[in-house]
Amino acid sequence: MDRIRIRGGRGLRGTVRVSGSKNGALPILAASLLVDGPILLRNMPRLKDVENLLRILEKLGVVHQWRDDGSLELEAKDKTVYVAPYDLVRTMRASFVVLGPLWARRGVARVSYPGGCVFGHRPVDLHLKGLRDVGGTVEHADGYVTLSGRVKGGVVFLGGNMGSTVLGTANVLMAATLGIGTTYLECAAMEPEIEDLCHFLNACGAKISGIGGHLLTIEGVETLHGCEWTMIPDRIEAGTFLCGAVMLNSDVTVQDCNPMHMLSVIDRLKAAGASLELGTDSIRVVPTASGQLKAVDVTTMAYPGFPTDLQAQFMALMTRAQGVSVITEKIYPERFIHAAELQRLGARIRREGPSAIIEGTEELRGAPVMASDLRASASLVLAGLVARGATDVRRVYHIDRGYERIENKLQGIGADIERVSEG
Repeated sequence: MDRIRIRGGRGLRGTVRVSGSKNGALPILAASLLVDGPILLRNMPRLKDVENLLRILEKLGVVHQWRDDGSLELEAKDKTVYVAPYDLVRTMRASFVVLGPLWARRGVARVSYPGGCVFGHRPVDLHLKGLRDVGGTVEHADGYVTLSGRVKGGVVFLGGNMGSTVLGTANVLMAATLGIGTTYLECAAMEPEIEDLCHFLNACGAKISGIGGHLLTIEGVETLHGCEWTMIPDRIEAGTFLCGAVMLNSDVTVQDCNPMHMLSVIDRLKAAGASLELGTDSIRVVPTASGQLKAVDVTTMAYPGFPTDLQAQFMALMTRAQGVSVITEKIYPERFIHAAELQRLGARIRREGPSAIIEGTEELRGAPVMASDLRASASLVLAGLVARGATDVRRVYHIDRGYERIENKLQGIGADIERVSEG
């Protein structure tokens, strides 16, 4: 099993390029189940989550091939298979997003309940409620959900206790594209990844309007055809690199990102004292004279609020700020497993319900730490970059789910970091 070793304290400098969006790639890959004909996806990230979903799609009759330029070709060839088995779906929660398109195109879908990160209960009840509202008959047995019936238009409300559901929106949206009549999807997630999914589906012949808003209108069509598409940049990866550069007060340009997708993050970084220069597809961190960060409060919310997927990284940033900051998690209130590992490096953090209170410290110290989930892994890498001495991050298979060889990208801007194989 691999680990990542970081020797902290080295400044960063240069340009780091952002890969295609993981959270955007997964629903678009699942949408291949809807489409008749070949699809070509450019800027597709080579990640564990992508490879896992491709294995599931292969079981469901979708063939794929990577091109030398990094783009991905795929096409649904066998449209008779309708079971997504537990041994594959258990690897990540996002794989449940095959349920809607599989049902819509093949008339029935049987999908295992999903697995994924271990930071709290993340039910799929809103997915199933929405799919029922567009005609689905849902049965539960042996750890599987079976969905049958004919997709038809309807009015769907997807609001929940924690706001809208991104994957639930994707599931219902994709199913409705092949439905009879018109579907009105209220309280739809507004994340850039959902917006991109809508534009992709429209390029395949779907009729979706209201894109980017909370109310989506989907007029059902008989078939969808293939297309060529370029994935949007990964705003979470971009935010991770920004946090690292700001922590080290370094001159780093994060290239191939979309600043308009990151305004809440940019706002909080500036409030903490960061100096940022925004381009059309880049953000530059400019070193400040003092290098001192100020404690700021953050509350995670649905887009366009501060993303839960950057909460752990921002917590690492706040361990180096002057004063006391409060981070409140309103999406996944139990998503604080990384706090205990940051404490091993000398961070001063305490939990109070859905909030973490961080008292900034002058120095973090390297130590062995254990990654508990994808974004927690990134926060530990960032903390290791500023810690005195060596930090070993174990269980890095978590970080490989969402970052393409993060150690190589950080090496490219001057970090002392390496991947060590433990045989």
